[in-house]
Amino acid sequence: MSSLANAVTIADLRHLAMARLPRMAFDYIDGGAEREWTLRENCRAFEDVLFRPRSAVATSSVDLRATMLGTTTELPFVLAPVGSSRMFYPRGEEAAAEAAGDAGTIYTLSTLSGCRMEDVQQATTGTAWYQLYLVGGRDVALGAIARAKATGFKALVVTIDTPVAGMRERDARNGVKQLLARNLSTVPHLGQMLTRPGWLYNFFNDGGLMNFPNIVINNKPMGYADVGAALEQSMTSWDDFKWIREAWGGPIVAKGVHTADDARRAVAEGAAAIVVSNHGARQLDGVSPTIRVLPEVVQAVHGQTEILLDGGIRRGSDIVKALCMGARAVLIGRAYAYGLGAAGGPGVARAIEILRADVVRTMKLLGCASVAQLDGSFVDVPAEWTARLPR
Repeated sequence: MSSLANAVTIADLRHLAMARLPRMAFDYIDGGAEREWTLRENCRAFEDVLFRPRSAVATSSVDLRATMLGTTTELPFVLAPVGSSRMFYPRGEEAAAEAAGDAGTIYTLSTLSGCRMEDVQQATTGTAWYQLYLVGGRDVALGAIARAKATGFKALVVTIDTPVAGMRERDARNGVKQLLARNLSTVPHLGQMLTRPGWLYNFFNDGGLMNFPNIVINNKPMGYADVGAALEQSMTSWDDFKWIREAWGGPIVAKGVHTADDARRAVAEGAAAIVVSNHGARQLDGVSPTIRVLPEVVQAVHGQTEILLDGGIRRGSDIVKALCMGARAVLIGRAYAYGLGAAGGPGVARAIEILRADVVRTMKLLGCASVAQLDGSFVDVPAEWTARLPR
């Protein structure tokens, strides 16, 4: 693919991102933990879910609106938190938030971002959520929560699956830590950066990767550090939900739920929504793909909270399958990150448009005029996925 206009799938955007970004930046988007088995299975498992279309149904238009935590969006998918987005494109978080707002959906800002939350909120005309890590400890997190609340973020997404960063072997080999810290003398494959002069120029003229402006320690933004060690020193536990809930005072999303037991615990701790997620297969390799876990979680909560799903979404048909299986909406991460890496804000907009068109076409072929009407009757799900469920 030679241009953004010619990209017709998320895979096309991936190839464009690969052509523009140096190896270490592209692999940061593209890679997963260890052998990357779960990374592959997150995508492949959608192939095991088969559609059951309604024939001879006139579907001239399709209503894609979804409601999450009281906010009605024009699309049944939201942009997931992606850390260090300024590595892909200058002021990447702001560009992605702007594209999300223009499309009528939600953007989720990562704690580990290079843009101030105030600037991101100003960049979007839509709703924004803030994803929370406890990096820096409780007092630092309380400061971030207060800022997010004052700035107008509508929900707090608490990630619970990062007691330590997963072993992302591509990043370790490529020297991503050194790159983000701008310690270029120790970056492997340094010469490969010279083959991407456009990216290189933008990277060094965009100062956002020098620190994390939403983690303020001793009145200063935290400089780039070993994120894995920082997460291990300030891991999130269920006990933290009480003070987080009291400080925030608004809806909380528990992201990283992967079992029925954790889903029920999230409900008990007051989560207004949960995200069935394995962190895009970037944490523990060898866990089940999220679409396979979804039926267990749906049944466990009995409608007590909203359920979202992320992991492996590359096509609109993946989104429709998740909605049929009980998800209120899905989060997309890599799908838009490829677009951001390929062309900045226009690339994110193209990723959103590709998925939107996919969803519309899939629903027309299914004979369903509204995402609100999607249910399990439109899909066949492997029996073994539900065999463990209580009857």
